[in-house]
Amino acid sequence: MGTDQHSPASARAARIEEMRRAERARGRRNRVLAVAASVVVVAGLVVGGVVLVRSQSDSGKERKEKDTAASGDAKGGSGHFTTGADGVRTWSGKLSRTHVTAKVSYPMHPPVGGNHNPVWLNCNGDVYKEPVRDENAVHALEHGAVWVTYTGKAKKADVDALAAKVKRTPYSLMSPYADQDTPLVLSAWGHQVSVKSASDPEVDKFFAAYVQGKQTPEPGASCTGGVMK
Repeated sequence: MGTDQHSPASARAARIEEMRRAERARGRRNRVLAVAASVVVVAGLVVGGVVLVRSQSDSGKERKEKDTAASGDAKGGSGHFTTGADGVRTWSGKLSRTHVTAKVSYPMHPPVGGNHNPVWLNCNGDVYKEPVRDENAVHALEHGAVWVTYTGKAKKADVDALAAKVKRTPYSLMSPYADQDTPLVLSAWGHQVSVKSASDPEVDKFFAAYVQGKQTPEPGASCTGGVMK
């Protein structure tokens, strides 16, 4: 005689098996959810850690920059000049480019680079009758300008002729400068030359080579909108 598959015992066994399957399914879902939650938590911890480390690093960098800017005697670089056959002196060594608000001790005069003021000196053919701040002028050199300087020993005719050249040359400037070895000096970032007069062939050569020349750390940067003295 065959077993009745629709007996109460069979139905109960079927319900139990169905419940077991449902329980196993819930267990699998719970495990998946637990793993997913763990992944989210770990990812959050990693991201949070990275943000914290980066924040601390940025804060440290900012403090260091503020300390540098607040220092009373910032460094202008280290090294020495090497003179070429054409008489142009090229600075061999490091020329720092940190923006500082303090006075900078430059190892050369006039300076040809190094730490400098955040605001550049206007250099769009500007001729200054009074001495200017080294720190602002160096920023102009960083933008690719040529800086013409002269002492009280320079002849008036040469000063006037060089002033006329500067006025018609964007990315150039001119100012008196007492602390230099020769009466007439032309400077660019990392380069400098003394000239005998305004008609010295080296004047045109220097302008041609270094106004927005290859030495420029920030080519195309503005020569207006800075300070005018």
